[in-house]
Amino acid sequence: MDFSSFSAISFDCYGTLIDWEAGILPVLRTLQSGHGVNFDDAKLLELYGEFEAEEEAGPYRSYREVLHGVVQRFAERIGGRPQAHEMGLLAESVPSWPPFPDTVEALRRLKTRYKLVVISNIDDDLFAVTRKLLGVEFDPVITAQQARSYKPSLNNFQLALKTLQLPPARLLHAAQSIYHDVVPASSLGISTVWVNRKSARPGVGAVRAAMGKPDLEVPDLATLAEMVCNW
Repeated sequence: MDFSSFSAISFDCYGTLIDWEAGILPVLRTLQSGHGVNFDDAKLLELYGEFEAEEEAGPYRSYREVLHGVVQRFAERIGGRPQAHEMGLLAESVPSWPPFPDTVEALRRLKTRYKLVVISNIDDDLFAVTRKLLGVEFDPVITAQQARSYKPSLNNFQLALKTLQLPPARLLHAAQSIYHDVVPASSLGISTVWVNRKSARPGVGAVRAAMGKPDLEVPDLATLAEMVCNW
C-alpha cells in the first residue's frame, strides 16, 4: 500500500478505537443472569451483532433507541422481558467504554501525517464524551445522527468525502467491521484497512458477519501507525 497517496485516514470508532466489548459484555451478562441462561461471550457478541444490525435497518432512529431495541430483542431471545431500568443499560454504558491501550498514541502518530476522521454509528452527544478519551482532534467527525443513516449505508461515507472535499482515492478507511465498513467503503473506491482486533469472537467481534476483502489487515492500530510512519 502506498501510504503517500492518502491525505486523510478515517476510522470507525467503536470496536476499532474504543473497546466496546468491554462495555457490551458486562451488560449482556447481567441481563442473562436472571433467566437461567449462560451464553458464552462469543455467543453474546454474535447476538449483539445481529440485533444491532436489525435495529439499525429501516428509517433512522437515534443510537440510544437502537441500543434500547437491542436490549428488548436480547430479553426476548432469552425468554424474558426487560425491566424499565434495564432498557437503558447499554446506552448508559457507552461513556465508560475505554480506548484500546494502543489507540491514543497511534492516533497521535498518524495525526502528524494525515487529517484524521471518524465515521461512526453513534449519536453526537455520546461521541462527545468518547472524544475526550481519544487524545486528538478529528477533522471532521461524521456520526449516524448527522448522516441520518447507519453504516453499511454508503451515505455515511459519501458525507465524509463531501465534507473533506476529497476523491475516494485520497481517503484510507480503517475499521474492525467488515460488514459496516470494509464492504461499503471498498464499493466506493476507498482503500480499506481491516483492524482485526483480538475478540471473544475472533475475526468478527460484536458485528454481523460478512464477506469482504480489505486492502490491508493489521492486528491493531499501533501496527498501522508503525507501518505508516516507517513508509
